[in-house]
Amino acid sequence: MNRLNPETLDQLYEEMSRFLEVRHKEEIVPGKPDYPYHLLICGGTGCHASKSVEIKNRLTAEIEKRRLQEKALVIETGCNGFCAQGPVMLVYPGGVFYQYLQPEDAHDIIEQHISRGYPVERLMYHDPISGKAIPRRKDVPFFALQEKRVLRNTGLIAAEKIEEYIGTKGYMAACKALFEMKSQEIIEQIKESGLRGRGGAGFPTGLKWEFADKSPGDVKYILCNADEGDPGAFMDRSVLEADPHSVLEGMIIAAKAIGSHQGYIYCRAEYPLAVKRLNIAISQARAHGLLGRNILGSDFDFDLEIYRGAGAFVCGEETALMTSIEGKRGMPRPRPPFPALQGLWKKPSVLNNVETLSSVPQIILNGGAWFASLGTMRSKGTKIFAVTGDVVNVGLVEIPMGVPLRTIVEDIAGGIPKGKTFKAVQLGGPSGGCIPVQHMDVPVDYESVVKLGAIVGSGGMIVMDEDKCMVDVARFFMDFCKDESCGKCTPCRVGTTKMLEILNRACRGEGKEGDIQTLEKWAGILQNASLCGLGQTAPNPVLSTLRYFRNEYEAHIQDKRCPTGTCRSLVVYHALEDKCLPCLHSVAGYDAGGYEGLKGFLPELVPERLVKRVRDSGCAVDLARFSMLVPVQNQSCTKCVSCRLGSAQMMGILEDIANAKASPDSIDMLGELAETMKLASDCPVGKNAPEIVLFTLKNFRDQYEAHIRGGACPSGICGKPHFYHTTCPLKAS
Repeated sequence: MNRLNPETLDQLYEEMSRFLEVRHKEEIVPGKPDYPYHLLICGGTGCHASKSVEIKNRLTAEIEKRRLQEKALVIETGCNGFCAQGPVMLVYPGGVFYQYLQPEDAHDIIEQHISRGYPVERLMYHDPISGKAIPRRKDVPFFALQEKRVLRNTGLIAAEKIEEYIGTKGYMAACKALFEMKSQEIIEQIKESGLRGRGGAGFPTGLKWEFADKSPGDVKYILCNADEGDPGAFMDRSVLEADPHSVLEGMIIAAKAIGSHQGYIYCRAEYPLAVKRLNIAISQARAHGLLGRNILGSDFDFDLEIYRGAGAFVCGEETALMTSIEGKRGMPRPRPPFPALQGLWKKPSVLNNVETLSSVPQIILNGGAWFASLGTMRSKGTKIFAVTGDVVNVGLVEIPMGVPLRTIVEDIAGGIPKGKTFKAVQLGGPSGGCIPVQHMDVPVDYESVVKLGAIVGSGGMIVMDEDKCMVDVARFFMDFCKDESCGKCTPCRVGTTKMLEILNRACRGEGKEGDIQTLEKWAGILQNASLCGLGQTAPNPVLSTLRYFRNEYEAHIQDKRCPTGTCRSLVVYHALEDKCLPCLHSVAGYDAGGYEGLKGFLPELVPERLVKRVRDSGCAVDLARFSMLVPVQNQSCTKCVSCRLGSAQMMGILEDIANAKASPDSIDMLGELAETMKLASDCPVGKNAPEIVLFTLKNFRDQYEAHIRGGACPSGICGKPHFYHTTCPLKAS
């Protein structure tokens, strides 16, 4: 590959932009195929886990089968953003959005859409209220209400092809910075944009670069923090998987701004696909003369390498990250001196996160004023949030700073499922806080969120419905912070442990008077005396839940009661032995396969008559499968693990046997699970639930073996669709 210079870069852009023109056509004319088609299958981690690679291969095979190679191209992109609907795919021209794809859907897509020009309606997104199909991605509310800038290429270009990135004006900003701008001019544009660090602290990026530029020394470093450790956060991973060159280009511009010639990307080892695509991107950039010596034919040298972190959350703190790259244990250092003066190997260093660096090329290309046109007075531009938890639409959301929280949760994320109500959102990960329902109209920007006791952070947004216990939520995040504390400073090491002990006691019903005041005292110690941001912000979830849900703490500590029933130690269980016996009531309601009135033929009463009835006109496997419906489906109690998990595992094995998908050892495994559940369950519900299973295993093992050997139900009952109606007495009222 020839090294690029400004002229050849422009030529490659012109060539690739023509190739990508098809992905800007939104018109659909049913019945008129519009060749060539580009089938953009999501290749992010989530879709990979849902068979997107197999779907891609099946699509390719169907295209080759019909000899459409010149008319249709299958392209693997990075994360599309609408993760809950995966695997997903876009088809251009038209921008048709397909969701929940399966490998067998490839035939219909190629036959109906590509060959005949009729998009496949059953695979489209459907409006949850009207049920009407929405063909185009741009019309799906999840996408339509976003402002994609950092995510502008996600799902639209091949993640592993530098040419496609260049076709979207990729590396044009780097070329402009290298040949047309001085270091101070770059910094001034970043300062004018108002860009603030998107990794958590929100420090002005231009100011940080200016400090490093003015620091003396010939050796300086540009570092990218891709060590994304917040629970529920996946913003950086998705950008790295979908658009890695945008991060590399941002680092080149930052290097020119401060006079750096070496960079490092610190990426957690748990992101193998992101690391793979980063390595591919770096190799491609070097081959094209975009990294290394004399970039694009200029006199500027810059190269970078990837450092894989071991997953320590504390290494998200800048000095701990630098210590880790130096080959030492990742622990924070006291500041000052700040990294802009003495950072990596005591040289001036700038650390920005993935989203910050990915924003830089567009700022240089379009100007700082363009970026600053969105957002609020002090929080400019857009911000990406990973919206997870109790929402209909889980995925990545990029919105202008200042958009109300309600818009994100209700309009973009689709609101709370199952008709439940919104309770709170945890914003900013373990370092953030909970924002309750009464503040849903708060503008999401740095200043407004801090006033409510939370932080924007890196963009983790966990939505919780009415069933969540806020004491348990605080306990979860404190447990995380305690485990992730490096232990270097006493306030964090001891304080997180002490606060967790109090929260654990409260959730067990062992809280005592004064615990709330003790929590608040330890929170103040952590905030004021901890060495780094981990310890200083660890109390935030506790303090914010105390601020808005103090009544739940009081209920746990004073009344020994969990209002939501989440903390099992505080829930009183009543087993109605005369009513709640799954083996009795489920069999009494069983009407499949010719059974009637089986209550009179229970094993406890007349076992020989039940045996005769099964032999004459029934299936033992189907009867056993039905007997497990009450403990599995009604979920009336979840106190003991042996009942909760045992019944679900037994049901799974019985389903496999009934559908001829089980192996011979499944029968013994089923018996062992039934015996364990009978012996280890806490109450008669769990102890009696396996009775029918054990009875059928003892008397009809031959029928179980026949299902497995013959690959079908000998009586044909298991293959019929049955409608089981069970009512748990505990839920009847």
